[in-house]
Amino acid sequence: MKRQYNTIILGGGVAGLVAAHRLRKRAPSSHTILLIDQNRDHLFPPSLLWMLTGNRQADGITRPLTSLEDKGIDFVQGKATHIDPEERSVIIDGETYRGDYLIVALGAGLYPEGIPGLSEGGETFYSLEGAQALQQQIADFQRGKIVVLTAAPAYKCPAAPYEAAMLLRSHFAGNSSVSVEIHAAEPGPMGVTGPEVSGMVRNIVESQGIGYFPGQQVTEVDPGTKTLYFDTGETVNYDLLAYVPPHRAPTVLRESLLTDDNGWIPVDRHTMETDYTRVFAPGDNNYVMLEMGKPLPKAGTFATKQAEAVVETLLNDLRGEPGKGQFTGAGACFLETGNGRAGFGSGDFYHEPTPDVTLKSPSWFWRFGKVAFEKYWLWRWF
Repeated sequence: MKRQYNTIILGGGVAGLVAAHRLRKRAPSSHTILLIDQNRDHLFPPSLLWMLTGNRQADGITRPLTSLEDKGIDFVQGKATHIDPEERSVIIDGETYRGDYLIVALGAGLYPEGIPGLSEGGETFYSLEGAQALQQQIADFQRGKIVVLTAAPAYKCPAAPYEAAMLLRSHFAGNSSVSVEIHAAEPGPMGVTGPEVSGMVRNIVESQGIGYFPGQQVTEVDPGTKTLYFDTGETVNYDLLAYVPPHRAPTVLRESLLTDDNGWIPVDRHTMETDYTRVFAPGDNNYVMLEMGKPLPKAGTFATKQAEAVVETLLNDLRGEPGKGQFTGAGACFLETGNGRAGFGSGDFYHEPTPDVTLKSPSWFWRFGKVAFEKYWLWRWF
């Protein structure tokens, strides 16, 4: 037996949450909305960085998705095992749900097993469990080398590993027995922002005494000897490893008809429409290729605006009106630099031939803004 809804939203992350709220606010009260997520709680990912140094705990950066039911949004906790985009249906724990509209916002999955020894050799600050483990290790760390590693050249939230390194350097300020290094698969920080902003970020990082080693693709990690092996033939020893793992689309997407040879869901760059009627894919599980030859970064700022464009398109279709929502490529994010300061980058990522992005210098003002945005997010949607 199939359970029918007007709109089904897969994923309770940034894109799914924004889509659910915007749609509930503007659609007729008779329009039924179901949000499905394998987790009970929504996690605010930017705050995972603050967990590293003990400034946040799990209960402060998560909220129960069950609270959506108080706002007229049905919620089912469960893992999708099959998606049929032609039928706009999904199977959860053996039960089939079908929608008139389907919004797929399952995000990007973490894939540490793609690098032999990576998950055994360190912890990732891209998951709640990993950030909690690193918090304990960092609290007990007194001497040695901390390596922040990006295990693939493309990953969500491009600023995060650089922020992590600077927060760790700030945390251990005054302790000359602790060193921090970044070993990156990418050729430079936040490369899609262009050489000027990338160079600014690198200067900020290195000015803090953080060793930066770009263009190194890790091929293996030896947890026993705490050694990183790179495709350049170089090896690096570490005492504590905090890594960004390779990403890939969740298994259920790769087994569906939605992804293509790139491994992600191709979408219209403005509306997030897929190749299937009334099926949308905002957020990290899609890909949009920029003219510069790099994909649009996977980041919360884009997921938010893409979800808003999806809702506008859906509502117009529902009303039989012309016009569609338009994601313009505009985006912004904070860059935490430690010592109570942060920068702020913003720009037009659809600008051609390269994105037009500027970075405001680090200050206490932007750091305050980042904290305020965290509070706003967790209050606004819950």
